[in-house]
Amino acid sequence: MKWTKFTILTRVEAEDIVSMVLDEFGITAIEIEDNVPVDDELQGGNFEELQPDLPEDVGESRISFYTEEGADDASLLEAISLELEKHRAYCDMGSLKITIGETDEADWRDNWKEFFHSFTIDDILIKPTWEEVAEEDAGKLLIEIDPGVSFGTGKHETTQLCIRQLKKYLTPGDRVLDLGCGSGILSIAALKLGALETSGTDIDPDCIQSTYDNMKLNHVSAGDGAFYVGNLVEDTDLQNRLGRECYDVVVANILADIIIAMMPAIPDRIKPGGLLITSGIIDFKEDAIVETLKKAGLEIVEINHQGEWVNVTARKPME
Repeated sequence: MKWTKFTILTRVEAEDIVSMVLDEFGITAIEIEDNVPVDDELQGGNFEELQPDLPEDVGESRISFYTEEGADDASLLEAISLELEKHRAYCDMGSLKITIGETDEADWRDNWKEFFHSFTIDDILIKPTWEEVAEEDAGKLLIEIDPGVSFGTGKHETTQLCIRQLKKYLTPGDRVLDLGCGSGILSIAALKLGALETSGTDIDPDCIQSTYDNMKLNHVSAGDGAFYVGNLVEDTDLQNRLGRECYDVVVANILADIIIAMMPAIPDRIKPGGLLITSGIIDFKEDAIVETLKKAGLEIVEINHQGEWVNVTARKPME
């Protein structure tokens, strides 16, 4: 299948903002290309020999995404461009020029694999399916992930923030709801940490299939839970399927604006005394999230930062 490739010319410091805007339009499969030298310690490998061959880093970044041929690209690009321009007040966004190319599905579906390698979050090993477990990692809690076309290798700061909160607060036997499940990595982590069952939602059908596929890879079951395609705020049938006050932990690793939009429906899913673990929040949206959670009647438990990203964990008061 042929795909149209769009590339946004921006700046390295604007990569998170551009990624956030694209995610708001449902674009989660992206490529980021820049000339920033690779940090060996962060990437978990030795790239020293590659560094001299890198072009000079002048702060430019190219962020690419894909659409199927025949899609209404003109209106999509216009909406993305308008939204990106709104963020110039926050940082240098660069030219924001968008170029157009063409590629085969295999080019973007598989080539990224060379950049995804095993890594650890504390005592949890997250490993792509195509790598073996190293001897020194044999005793770690193992999560195997094949993201496919969905978002969620666990490498991103927001996912790591959520996993650490699950480790800290999840009690064996808890019921967990994963909003914006992506590859299913947070649901799998919850089950490996002792959750009785997990349910979840996503607006992308590919993410639901990816979640079930990755659960099978990890030899875990959702229990009596299930995963659904849909918008939790607008879909009353979805709300009824998930139930009311059924979950000990709700985790939402999605963008701040989406969390804010979903807040009318989220508290009703949480048991009294239960927790909401949020991330996907860029730092300048922290105050808005905290205010929204408080207005919804939740009590802030703690706030954590990793890079430019924020986790806010809140509790629903006991009735």
